Amino acid sequence: MSSGKDYRAWEYREVSLPDSKASFYLDCCENFGWQQDENFPPQAARGKVVLKLKRDRRILNKTELTRLQRHFEADLAEIAALERSKTTAANLFALLTGLLGTAFMAGSTFAAVADPPIVWLCILLAIPGFGGWIAPLFLYRAARDKKARQVQPFIEAKLEEIYEICEKGHSLL
Repeated sequence: MSSGKDYRAWEYREVSLPDSKASFYLDCCENFGWQQDENFPPQAARGKVVLKLKRDRRILNKTELTRLQRHFEADLAEIAALERSKTTAANLFALLTGLLGTAFMAGSTFAAVADPPIVWLCILLAIPGFGGWIAPLFLYRAARDKKARQVQPFIEAKLEEIYEICEKGHSLL
């Protein structure tokens, strides 16, 4: 009794990634022979999506497709690192500025509670203290935007590389 279907053996893969990247990842993985497993829809939790993929075990050019896929995933990891680098230095700079402002405020407080209180020193230290508490927001934004402008060409180059890899993978299917 034949049902009209040919037997296929599948290999399976489970991938967890940010939900903002899920559609892009699915589109790209199709170029390496992967397709979403229709038996398991994507599962979203806490900003992440778990995708279950499958592809034919007897796919032609499997070795080359796997090599291209690894290159694709390495490029995705580099893009993620570049995205994180946009805020890393800005966070550090803002935190250090806030900490410095707190140190000035501590000095101002000690001057105010001294016996006798040194009001002029309290005021003198409070001014940069308040500045150190207000400035981090603006410094963070400026540093983040500057770094974003610096890394954006690298991100675009990696995306172009990904598109070329996907094109090569698609031509092998």
